[in-house]
Amino acid sequence: MKLKKQVTVCGAAIFCVAVFSLYLMLDRVQHDPTRHQNGGNFPRSQISVLQNRIEQLEQLLEENHEIISHIKDSVLELTANVEGPPALLPYYMANGSWVVPPEPRPSFFSISPQDCQFALGVRGQKPELQMLTVSEELPFDNVDGGVWKQGFDISYSPHDWDTEDLQVFVVPHSHNDPGWLKTFDKYYTEQTQHILNNMVSKLQEDPRRRFIWAEVSFFAKWWDNINAQKRAAVRRLVGNGQLEIATGGWVMPDEANSHYFALIDQLIEGHQWLEKNLGATPRSGWAVDPFGYSPTMPYLLRRANLTSMLIQRVHYAIKKHFAATHSLEFMWRQTWDSDSSTDIFCHMMPFYSYDVPHTCGPDPKICCQFDFKRLPGGRINCPWKVPPRAITETNVAERAGLLLDQYRKKSRLFRSNVLLVPLGDDFRYDKPQEWDAQFFNYQRLFDFLNSKPDLHVQAQFGTLSDYFDALYKRTGVEPGAQPPGFPVLSGDFFSYADREDHYWTGYYTSRPFYKSLDRVLEAHLRGAEILYSLAVAHARRSGLASQYPLSNFALLTEARRTLGLFQHHDAITGTAKEAVVVDYGIRLLRSLVNLKQVIINAAHYLVLGDKKSYHFDPEAPFLQMDDTRLNHDALPERTVIQLDSSPRYVVLFNPLEQERLSVVSLLVSSPRVRVLTEEGQPLAVQVSAHWSSATDMVPDVYQVSVPVRLPALGLGVLQLQLGLDGPRTLPSSVRIYLHGRQLSVSRHEAFPLRVIDSGTSDFALSNRYMQVWFSGLTGLLKSIRRVDEEQEQRVDMEFLIYGTRSSKDKSGAYLFLPDGEAKPYIPKDPPVLRITEGPFFSEVVAYYEHVHQVVRLYNLPGVEGLSLDVSSLVDIRDYVNKELALRIHTDIDSQGTFFTDLNGFQVQPRRYLKKLPLQANFYPMPVMACLQDAQSRLTLHAAQALGVSSLHDGQLEVILDRRLMQDDNRGLGQGLKDNKRTCNHFRLLLERRTLGREPCLGA
Repeated sequence: MKLKKQVTVCGAAIFCVAVFSLYLMLDRVQHDPTRHQNGGNFPRSQISVLQNRIEQLEQLLEENHEIISHIKDSVLELTANVEGPPALLPYYMANGSWVVPPEPRPSFFSISPQDCQFALGVRGQKPELQMLTVSEELPFDNVDGGVWKQGFDISYSPHDWDTEDLQVFVVPHSHNDPGWLKTFDKYYTEQTQHILNNMVSKLQEDPRRRFIWAEVSFFAKWWDNINAQKRAAVRRLVGNGQLEIATGGWVMPDEANSHYFALIDQLIEGHQWLEKNLGATPRSGWAVDPFGYSPTMPYLLRRANLTSMLIQRVHYAIKKHFAATHSLEFMWRQTWDSDSSTDIFCHMMPFYSYDVPHTCGPDPKICCQFDFKRLPGGRINCPWKVPPRAITETNVAERAGLLLDQYRKKSRLFRSNVLLVPLGDDFRYDKPQEWDAQFFNYQRLFDFLNSKPDLHVQAQFGTLSDYFDALYKRTGVEPGAQPPGFPVLSGDFFSYADREDHYWTGYYTSRPFYKSLDRVLEAHLRGAEILYSLAVAHARRSGLASQYPLSNFALLTEARRTLGLFQHHDAITGTAKEAVVVDYGIRLLRSLVNLKQVIINAAHYLVLGDKKSYHFDPEAPFLQMDDTRLNHDALPERTVIQLDSSPRYVVLFNPLEQERLSVVSLLVSSPRVRVLTEEGQPLAVQVSAHWSSATDMVPDVYQVSVPVRLPALGLGVLQLQLGLDGPRTLPSSVRIYLHGRQLSVSRHEAFPLRVIDSGTSDFALSNRYMQVWFSGLTGLLKSIRRVDEEQEQRVDMEFLIYGTRSSKDKSGAYLFLPDGEAKPYIPKDPPVLRITEGPFFSEVVAYYEHVHQVVRLYNLPGVEGLSLDVSSLVDIRDYVNKELALRIHTDIDSQGTFFTDLNGFQVQPRRYLKKLPLQANFYPMPVMACLQDAQSRLTLHAAQALGVSSLHDGQLEVILDRRLMQDDNRGLGQGLKDNKRTCNHFRLLLERRTLGREPCLGA
């Protein structure tokens, strides 16, 4: 009753305000001073103005009457359903637009300016190395450095170590990709299991030997296949420090495309496995192969109690600069950190690669001579034509002197006299002979060096943590603390180039279908874990645990490991061979199907009023999911709900930690549909045709869309019934622009449809927040005008095509090497446009030969109504050496600066550097990119990782898909030929920057 009174009072107040406004307008006309000056004789122009005013007043009166009428209807409905929440009941205005009544609650929570104060200034030590500044100041020249091609000559005095010996740690390692040229299982069977088996026996032969391992995914598979005796030996090796598990993640993840949720998940999965099976806790991070580095990873490692880390693949010009300034070791700090609590000590390897020729010192010709797997007679040799020689008593002095020279030169690049020398490469140590060759020969060299005090060197095998511990001890600090005189760095290491202009920016978009599937699996995993936890907790508390399928936990574990496996730097990156990609896809789909089963079981239990009636039957699931995938490389197909006389129930779940109002769209078998809440309250719905092409409706399939509000982490239930509810079942209207093409168009009596053969005039969609203009010729976005502003803002879209070079070096899975600026995409036929308008959403669909773009505008309060939903269905399977891009032109004065996210966790400013080639100015966009000036901000949120740039002021450019016929000489030998039909999904938000409500972006 109280609610009824409140709505009645609100309606009366609106009515009074409207009447008072009309009175003031009439009063102003009556007292117009120009009227008195003309003695009451109105000129013709004045009469025309007055007539327009009267017409406007009449329209206002009519709209006011509609508003009061709908308020009255709302009061009557509230009286009939006092217990239920108010339903959004839209109504059609005289001017042809739909209006959704405002909600009684606010759409946004206010943001206190203090919320982001931590980002406004750094109160601690300001980082000496800020990567954005470093990139702006570096010349990025490529001067020949001599034996160290990308560096410079290094000199030293033999007396540099007279006061403090050089301490050398040689760290044997084997980098095992969990899928790249072979599948995960094939690598394990043919190589990895032999490496680990040899490790156990060979390390036990001499307590001075050391080895490090990183990929827990392989280690866990091997562990499941060894006996108790070997497991005990492994635990002893870990306990006495001979074997170290570095980083401890399920994989060595890519840091450009991965979302922080998946990064954390794979780290937890690996760490929990190590704790459970080995009782080990990782101390140091090891990332030699990811193609560039994000500050998100050091943040997560530090929070996981690691104190030190190592990286390798950094732009060669940055390595050279850091080597020249003795900055290869630094405290890596988050840009938003004000008290150094996020600092982690980081070592950057200085040379080209992590293989043996590029780790002992600056001259690969010499270092290769100390890779004893390459001894004459073996399968591999040294490209520099000087083979290694076995170490004997007769040559040990000469060979040790040659190696020590490299060690000393390398040590001159660092600030301490502790030196790290990795000894390994991809899938090394798979044969016992290699273990013997490396360890016996190096031990002879160490014994000789250590026996000569006048050389002032101590050399030994060590683990990664052995090295860091020695460095901390030499510099007099606790592990993880900043050594005196070492610099602090903030920023990231994108984009990576290993030589010349070979920028590894292609993999930001390579195989976007699987990048999208990764996010789908991630979202389902989060939802399944939440629902499973809620259901199991309730079942245990209620004494019903025996009835609930606790075995679903194994499905969650498998899905976490599958998601973790796909974060590998050759998986989510799209840089594996086609057969390996298929293997990943099958794993992803299998886990997705299993997670849907977990969700079904948990939702079934949770929605039941009488939990004791719950019965688990795997052969006859109580619920169906809303979509299915026929194959690992197929787009999802939505489930069609068959309506009949009995109600059909739909269960909705909100996995977010905040309340959510969204439009839910379902496919049904009839346009005669009623939707009710669980309590039976009818809801307003928008009914639309379901289309199979630009002009063909799918027979007997219709889309029903309804706004639904769900609580945080909450479930909701809808009832669907066959039948019409006149005021609440609201059909969409459709216009189709054929642009002169002779095509037949499907029709249905339920939906008003108008066909326009040759219209090219621009048109607009609008809601309560904005008016959005589209080109009548292309169907693409042109501009946006917010309702509280008079001026439109340019937001102009176009599709572009990049080619690839005709020279030897071409674009491939890793590299982006375009043949110049992008060229406009020119389709064979003009696009067919389909405009759908309705009460809860309106959309424009532009059908091109290679891409179908849908821009949808929701008529809802909150973020959904303030943004545009943009999806592009891309199919470039008939392209040869082409890449499809989407460019957004704006009139935002971005001053050459734009922003991208890092792993969906933080935001990084970027600057377009004209001194670098076009491909160098692309960056990873795992979630979002942004342009802004003092007045406006345009944010592009993506549902999957892609490459993005701002090559010109006020523009954003996104690579949508790539089809390349040749490899970029990075080991695949096949290019990117296995394209799928891919749906790229974005949300476009244009907002006015308002002081006091400024989000952290750009702070």
